[in-house]
Amino acid sequence: MKTGFRTVRLEFSIIETEIKHTQGVCGGDARIRNTRIPVWTLVSLRQQGATDRDQLDAYPSLIQSDLEAAWKYYQHHQGEIDQAIASQDDD
Repeated sequence: MKTGFRTVRLEFSIIETEIKHTQGVCGGDARIRNTRIPVWTLVSLRQQGATDRDQLDAYPSLIQSDLEAAWKYYQHHQGEIDQAIASQDDD
């Protein structure tokens, strides 16, 4: 069970993107900054063939460094994100 609040900061040049876990927001799953866009959603779309440009067009509040942070987060937390994707497939 996820409790509390956890922030992971990933820095890319001048722009800093935060990956946050907040209980009660997006089911506590990792999300981009203060959005309600879960990392698992972006990873799932990428796995389905969506390009970065496709995702930036679909989510205009995101910037390239947000996607880079999501991909980096996935590299280090693949099991967590894969489990979140699988749990969505079960619904």
